[in-house]
Amino acid sequence: MSLYALYPSLIRPIVFCMQPETAHTMTIKLGQLLSKPPLLRLFGQKVASKPVEIMGLKFDNPLGLAAGMDKNGDAIDYLGALGFGHLELGTVTPLPQDGNPQPRMFRIREARGLINRMGFNNKGVDYLVKNLQQRHYNGIVGVSIGKNEITPLERAQDDYLICMQKVYNYCDYIAVNISCPNTKDLTALQDEEPLVKLLGGLKEEQMKLANSTNKYVPLVVKIAPDLNEQQINALCDACLSLKIDGMTCTNTTTSRDEIYGLPHASEWGGLSGEPLRQKATLVLSKVHARVQGKIPLIGVGGVGSVISAREKLAAGASLVQLYSSFVYQGPQVIEDIVNNL
Repeated sequence: MSLYALYPSLIRPIVFCMQPETAHTMTIKLGQLLSKPPLLRLFGQKVASKPVEIMGLKFDNPLGLAAGMDKNGDAIDYLGALGFGHLELGTVTPLPQDGNPQPRMFRIREARGLINRMGFNNKGVDYLVKNLQQRHYNGIVGVSIGKNEITPLERAQDDYLICMQKVYNYCDYIAVNISCPNTKDLTALQDEEPLVKLLGGLKEEQMKLANSTNKYVPLVVKIAPDLNEQQINALCDACLSLKIDGMTCTNTTTSRDEIYGLPHASEWGGLSGEPLRQKATLVLSKVHARVQGKIPLIGVGGVGSVISAREKLAAGASLVQLYSSFVYQGPQVIEDIVNNL
């Protein structure tokens, strides 16, 4: 029996005695410690090889870690050794920032969900770049980029460009986070005019960097699950027009329909995990219908079993990502999903 098979019965009860953010911080610190080669051999996991090629990149398998788990790249080698086909780090901003006041993360245990309003807390892009340079993990690494809270919305492009320029040489793709509900006004960047301006500027910079470095790093746009059909279509059309390399469906939701009346349901922030599953898959299927295979898609939201992963793939995703199920099920969920896809 794998050590990680004991997580739900032995380890999770201890972890869940801690405040969610404390448990998260300790997990990353432990992952940092276990990133040393001798320990990696003991605590890594072997999973089946199920290669996927999209955006000019070859992924060992379709399952990745969603952004938010390792914002600063402190535990890249450990997380990579667990069997993920890719890791998405961040969201990172140009300057370090503390994020929103605590408490800002809540478990919705009855629904296997999480609410967070972290607010892009991270140590800044320069810190992440150092960790990217020192990593030994040779799988695919994406970096999610955002803006500092102090940066006015009309200057948001400056922050995204700074992050893009700094991480470009050290990652395999860049995810543009314009859909996190926990940074004031950020989701307004999904509106057509600011979206085209932002993504147009990033595509121009991508071409310049590709020419100067002789390396093409794909741009992926992460969208919210709370968009209506008209917004989804406009966003998809903009991404098609600008030749965006990929789209991630979806970020967390501000809806509380699925968890109404449960403890912590009234907390503000983004809801993830099982309660997001159907909503995220519906948006994914609508995006897939609109882009008609011209943009590869990454499915996120409620991926916690081989069935939910297959749902995302059937709805049009080429890759899937998880985060909340890692909290509830531990690393064993990676092996369970990948080996049975």
